Amino acid sequence: MRKLVTVPLSLIGAAAAGLTYAHKVEPNLFRLRRYEVPVLPRGVRPLRILQVSDIHMIPEQYRKVRWLRSLAALEPDFVVNTGDNLSHPDGIGSVLDALEPLMELPGAFVMGSNDYLAAKPLNPAKYLLGGDPSQRTRGKGKTNDWQKLRDGFGKAGWLDLTNRTDRLTLPGAAGPVVGLVGVDDPHIRRDDYPTAAKALTTEDESANPAGTHSAARTLPDTDLTIGVVHAPYRRVLDAMSADGLPLILAGHTHGGQLRLPFYGALVTNCDLDRRRASGLSTYAESHLHVSAGCGTSRFAQVRFCCPPEATLLTLTPRS
Repeated sequence: MRKLVTVPLSLIGAAAAGLTYAHKVEPNLFRLRRYEVPVLPRGVRPLRILQVSDIHMIPEQYRKVRWLRSLAALEPDFVVNTGDNLSHPDGIGSVLDALEPLMELPGAFVMGSNDYLAAKPLNPAKYLLGGDPSQRTRGKGKTNDWQKLRDGFGKAGWLDLTNRTDRLTLPGAAGPVVGLVGVDDPHIRRDDYPTAAKALTTEDESANPAGTHSAARTLPDTDLTIGVVHAPYRRVLDAMSADGLPLILAGHTHGGQLRLPFYGALVTNCDLDRRRASGLSTYAESHLHVSAGCGTSRFAQVRFCCPPEATLLTLTPRS
């Protein structure tokens, strides 16, 4: 009789401990990932990109604010914000405060669905349905004051890549010029890559003797063109990779948010496969980096085997 009681109680205790860890501990274990990506033309000096994503700010998340502010000490060449900064309508001030030191650096951004729409409780079972969630997402509801967020980034000089291209000329005597092509959030079907990519032109094959991307399209007068998107849906990744963009930056997935040892992410909340839920991988002819982000929805504040993160990507010349 004693064994019949002890085993269930031990399982309940382990479950309670795991839930406490996932809710109280891991969401605050902020970390920095580092990757080296060989995508630059020969002769261009290495560049360092700091990617921040899926902050999902809630008022009074002071630890997250302090950590984000501390990232400016890394002194990256520029910053890319891949969206979903908010999880509460009153979080805009905290986001701008957290990113203030980073906004003194060159940067660019795209928006995510949670920037536009106020977060709301969702049935967790819907994440297990698979397929293309954007076909089930209406993209409607109560809106945040996202224009205030956008204007705050723009006032600091960050480039708005909402279905458009732009270029960053980095400081220095021979500062590299980086082309950027971005789309609005595919998760709520606001992406328009054909419009964004109109400014791209076909690269002269003779200028790329290695033949890595013989039909690559790039933004003229740049050393490198990077794709930027919030949710890494395959229709956008396919188009960017087909244009020969050597590097694509995305967020949205939270790395699965809940991961199992030896299995990985349970879901990606888009049509990207689970093995690319976070980190650096290859996608067709491109390097793809998906950030696991540094926040969660305020209605699901748990992470397990998937700590919150930002990423420092060092771009180096191709061999």
